[in-house]
Amino acid sequence: MASRRAADALIASGSVRVNGVPPPATGLLIDPDRDAVTVDGRVVKPPSAHRYLMLNKPLGVITTAKDEAARSTVLDIVGEEGKHGHRLFPVGRLDADSTGLLVLTDDGDLAYRLTHPRYKVAKEYVVTVAGVPSIRDLEALRHGVKLEDGMTAPAEVDVVRVTTGSRDAGRADLRVVIREGRHRQVRRMLEAVGHKTVALKRTAFGPLRLGRLKISGWRRLAPAEVAALRRATGLDER
Repeated sequence: MASRRAADALIASGSVRVNGVPPPATGLLIDPDRDAVTVDGRVVKPPSAHRYLMLNKPLGVITTAKDEAARSTVLDIVGEEGKHGHRLFPVGRLDADSTGLLVLTDDGDLAYRLTHPRYKVAKEYVVTVAGVPSIRDLEALRHGVKLEDGMTAPAEVDVVRVTTGSRDAGRADLRVVIREGRHRQVRRMLEAVGHKTVALKRTAFGPLRLGRLKISGWRRLAPAEVAALRRATGLDER
């Protein structure tokens, strides 16, 4: 019904009753199943709990709830978990040829904020590219590059590892962090500075990190992780 700050104001105003009695100024622990809480005579019931999952998406799996071509989707991986309660949906997208951290939830408010560029939630990737980017290439990415849909915001880019070979110009593993979410953005940014993406894996989304979650593995987010996502998007400030 209200944020914690607004709830404090409602309690202080005398609008709140617990079993018909104003709660004490020191606070009161209630049982939602037994105690009746009202605001200005209106009964307040706790909302049905949202669900939050983290998935390590494998190659070839489509980031959608349903695919018309009957290809495997991220909801197929979580199985029965995706069929209970409100419908789960992926937050943002990872292409079929990309892997890594994907959040699934039925919390539309949080999902909107996690993906909208206004809230600047960081997404971290480890990207293998053909060729070794020059200092000039890296600086271009760090300042923003021009794509067909406009200039990108500056990205964080670091070289993690370089592999050279006698038959080609070698490869490089890069750590790339962006705060936007355009279609295939990281791949297009790297292509704009002359480097084709060989492999792309999302390793972090806001405060969440993929960690040791195995490929095709998934787990429910801990309450502390959900709280961290809410803080990252400003939801706890409403």
